Amino acid sequence: MLNQLKKLFAISPTEQAVPPQRLAELAATALLLEVSHADHHVDTAETEAILAIAQKTFNLADQELVDFFSTAELKKSDSISLYEFTDVINQDFDTSQKFQLIIDCWRIAYVDGNIDRYEDHTIRKIAELIYVSHSDFMRAKHRAVSAYKRTSD
Repeated sequence: MLNQLKKLFAISPTEQAVPPQRLAELAATALLLEVSHADHHVDTAETEAILAIAQKTFNLADQELVDFFSTAELKKSDSISLYEFTDVINQDFDTSQKFQLIIDCWRIAYVDGNIDRYEDHTIRKIAELIYVSHSDFMRAKHRAVSAYKRTSD
């Protein structure tokens, strides 16, 4: 199983494997992409929000961000389940990082001012798979919605 995950996150056969911390960052970004694709409509605002979150959270330079995002998109499209990503998150993220990831998922879902039921379902599934409690799941949702309302006023 670990070899399959390492293989999934290898950049290419000719390039070096992704460092463990970068694996977790790619996994988190791929999960944000999963949320943005959940309603079968990805708009520019969602993509820009994911880029901003990844750049700020993982301290990426502009050129790094482009390569990083492309790799995350490729990994997302090659994946067959959320487990491939959540397993990496469970290995490398602590409780506060997992909570922040769920907040970021809600931010992506709510970037258009509306949370689609498929987005909600995807975030709920991610939260369950990374062992975020229901109360933290709800706190994260309220925090993201409140932040959206503050910035949109």
